[in-house]
Amino acid sequence: MREPKLHEALDSLSFLVGTWRGTGRGHYPTIKDFTYEEETRFWHTGRPFLFYMQRTWAPHSGDAMHTEMGYWRPKAEGNIEAVLSHSFGIVEIDEGKIEGRKISLESTSLTSTPTAETVEALARVFEESDDVLTYELRMAFGENELQPHLGAELKRVTGRD
Repeated sequence: MREPKLHEALDSLSFLVGTWRGTGRGHYPTIKDFTYEEETRFWHTGRPFLFYMQRTWAPHSGDAMHTEMGYWRPKAEGNIEAVLSHSFGIVEIDEGKIEGRKISLESTSLTSTPTAETVEALARVFEESDDVLTYELRMAFGENELQPHLGAELKRVTGRD
């Protein structure tokens, strides 16, 4: 099977395509600070959206920590929508802006399974420079307002596959 051509609607997101790996840090008022290793992948099938998969693991043991999967959908005038499913039982719908190599997303809808914790809001900012992708994720959970929760620096390990 030959590699599909990148859909023209994805031009503004083409810099994300590939596999990224690195280290992140997490903190929140209700938990102990922690570090994690991460692999994030963006790929396409020639359609006007990117597939997204992110997984993390504990640095010393290699034990799995978190996984999320979904779709990033660029829209007109630099807008973007994302639909993400988390392994702990929530589905997140985000809207945001693409500004060069910076993408800002904010949740517009979060739905939890009956056994999942309820997250009130999420916001993410991704930025790429010189094959390094950084992000910050802010979260509102429980009695806590939207505040920093995760941040990572990932290096490109495969090309724009």
